[in-house]
Amino acid sequence: MTRDSTIRRRAMAAGLISIALWSSLALLSVSAGPIPPFQMVAMTFAVGATIGIVRALSRGVGWAGLVGWPARVWLLGIGGLFGYHALYFAALQLAPPAEANLINYLWPLLIVLLSAPLAGERLGWPHLAGAALGFAGVALLALGRGLSFADSHALGYLLALGCAFAWSIYSVLSRRFGETPTDAIAAFCAASAVLSLACHLAFEHTVWPASGTAWLAVLALGLGPAGSAFYFWDHAVKRGDIRALGAISYATPILSTAILVIVGQAEPTGTLIAAALLVTVGAVLASRELWKR
Repeated sequence: MTRDSTIRRRAMAAGLISIALWSSLALLSVSAGPIPPFQMVAMTFAVGATIGIVRALSRGVGWAGLVGWPARVWLLGIGGLFGYHALYFAALQLAPPAEANLINYLWPLLIVLLSAPLAGERLGWPHLAGAALGFAGVALLALGRGLSFADSHALGYLLALGCAFAWSIYSVLSRRFGETPTDAIAAFCAASAVLSLACHLAFEHTVWPASGTAWLAVLALGLGPAGSAFYFWDHAVKRGDIRALGAISYATPILSTAILVIVGQAEPTGTLIAAALLVTVGAVLASRELWKR
């Protein structure tokens, strides 16, 4: 196995860890209780920033090495992390969650499509077919819950589409800044936490976690899906096969629903199984080059 292939495989493993961590988001959010969205982001991103700061300082990286990035890198990082979440919460305020989430989950498909013009990747039919099957699986899961697109929610749908573009553009363009170390994510998380706190103070009322279990859930969110996952994802999109990562990302909502079923907070359905099969076939197709190697 060559050095390049080893690096790519490790990067793909990091991407899979991100997806696994993101799949726990729904369960942990429910466990944390009814905390206002921007307050939740401020709290969890503060934990996520702390992870990166401690990691960097323990390796001898000074404060200058955490914040000394060009303006375009700051813009990309904050636009990706804070911009995505701000648009997402706004979309949920203006459109039904099922419809908003389905539109939001165009981001894996957009990662695949944008990897050619923005990252110079070569797209083949397996990547396109894999991403299409993944979206079909997520759409099937959403249809099983009932969908009803209405003109009155058009602004919310548009904001959800903005979410999809924000995260996909952030992910693909991160590859073009491959020389920027993953330590930068700590700075982006910290800046996003401050901006989220400002939005919370301006638009929300503070609601603290109601129990020790809820506080542990908030901490787990910051350590996992709203913290470590961003560091793993950064490494994955910079060093891995971003086309395959896009298609495999459709496993996130499937795994999330499966976890809720396992813990008894959702009912198992044939739709979930069919959606999982579509996403699995799509992921295998999109990553066939890695399997062949």
